[in-house]
Order: sequence, then structure tokens, then C-alpha cells
Amino acid sequence: METHVQRPLSKPFLAPVAKFQPANPILGRIGSLEVRLAASLSEVEAAQAIRYRVFVEEMGAQLPAEAMMQKRDYDTIDRYCDHLIVLDTALAGDTEEQIVGTYRLLRQEVAARHDGFYSQSEFDVMDLVGRNPDKRFLELGRSCVLREYRTRRTLEALWQGNWAYALNHDVDVMFGCASFPGDRPYAHALALSFLNQTAAANADWSVRAIAGRGLSMDMMPVEAINPRAAIAAMPPLVKGYLRVGALVSSEAVVDLAFRTTDVLVMLPVKQINGRYINHYGADASRFAA
Repeated sequence: METHVQRPLSKPFLAPVAKFQPANPILGRIGSLEVRLAASLSEVEAAQAIRYRVFVEEMGAQLPAEAMMQKRDYDTIDRYCDHLIVLDTALAGDTEEQIVGTYRLLRQEVAARHDGFYSQSEFDVMDLVGRNPDKRFLELGRSCVLREYRTRRTLEALWQGNWAYALNHDVDVMFGCASFPGDRPYAHALALSFLNQTAAANADWSVRAIAGRGLSMDMMPVEAINPRAAIAAMPPLVKGYLRVGALVSSEAVVDLAFRTTDVLVMLPVKQINGRYINHYGADASRFAA
């Protein structure tokens, strides 16, 4: 799940302060792919370099000058997040050269001690959290995979890591922004309207965009929506969330800096499609190391 609104850079990225240390640092393995948390500053910076390659060099995002000069996508929030990484251990070189995909993970209690959730710059997620005081939230963001690794196997590795991490921390709800390419939302009218018709969050999970930034996703009448064409028009990550059973906001937000159209995705753990829990294991054991 991707959230791209930039925060000011007060100084170069220093070091992660998140301290999650699972009993087994490897969260999963699928073939030569290994998923775990970044364990050093150099690994975090390598993940940020992967993000730069995808968001800037491929998608045309415009980062602050300091980040552009260093060729790393980073901000002050990186300092207190956990960084999930997928490595291809078949690649030669150091660990940093084996990273092929990444996710940024931010737990509710960590966000509360620092500057909050990243996606609250686009959506009123604090209202959602406030309406569910008995739930523990985990924000997923900055999802990206190198082009040549955008396969089912890599996505499975990422979700193995997310699922294992969520279980380790007793997470009740995963959420974050999912991005459509381009800053012209009506170019995605078919896909957005389909999401609005089939996966819109009910009142319990409804979230509005920050005032003045939201655009209704109800762009086409239901009779004009071809479901097969709508699904084909979605980015792979969005299709994956839909299959798992995620809910979406009724509004989209345009991120001009990253040239994307974002929707907020919410995934209450109890609503995850049962066949995916069976696939990964209720205890995340299927691909466990």
C-alpha cells in the first residue's frame, strides 16, 4: 500500500528507531526469495534506493531536492518505521544488492509516539482509529518491487512478511494507500467505479479524504461497468488487495508529487478471505523459514 505525500526533510536520514526483533528474523522463504525486516541502516537505505528506482526513475515522481540528489526516496517517517524487504538470495553480492522489493510498516503505537500515520496527510485515518479504540492498526506503505520481480512469487513473499508481522503484533486492521498511476483520476473511472460498487467500506470502516482533496469514485453508473475490464485495468497490487477481501474508501486523492491517484484500502484481519489465510497458514507457517 502506497502513501506518497511528502513531509519536510529536516536532516538526512539517520537511523531506524523501530526495534522489532522476532525470535526468528526470517519471516518467510519462497524458493530463493527471503523476506524479513531490514536489520541495519545500510539495508534501509538500499530499500529506499529501490523505492527511488521505481517511484522516480520509472513513475516520474518528483522528490525533494535532497532525496533526488541522494537517489533515495526517504522522509522523516522512515526513521521510526519497520522496513520489510524481500531479497533474492540467488543474486551475487552483498545483502543490500539482493533487495528486490520492500514495504514500509508503521504500527499504531509507534505512530502515536512520533508524527502519526503517513496516510493521514491524504485521508482522515485518525477518525477511523478513534472510532475503533479496541482495534490495533498497522499502516502499510511505500510498497514497490523491481520490474523484473513483479511476479506472483514476489507478492506472495511480501504478503507472507506482512501476515507474519501482523500476527506477531496482534494487529486487527491493516490499512494504507494504494496507488493508480497518473494524476488524472478520470482515466481510471472504470476501475475506481468498480471498486466503489463492489468493495466500498461500510459505515463502520468508512473514511473520508482530507477536506478539499477528495474526489468521488462513483464515476460511472453500475450498468456501464464491465467487471472483467475493470479488474484488468487495476494495478496488480490493487487486484491483490481486492482478492484478499479489502475494503476501499469512497473517495480518491490525487498526489501531484508522485503523479498518482490514491485510494485508502482497509483490511480488517477478521475479514480476510479464508482461502488466503489457509494459503499462508493461520500462524503464517506455510512459508516460514
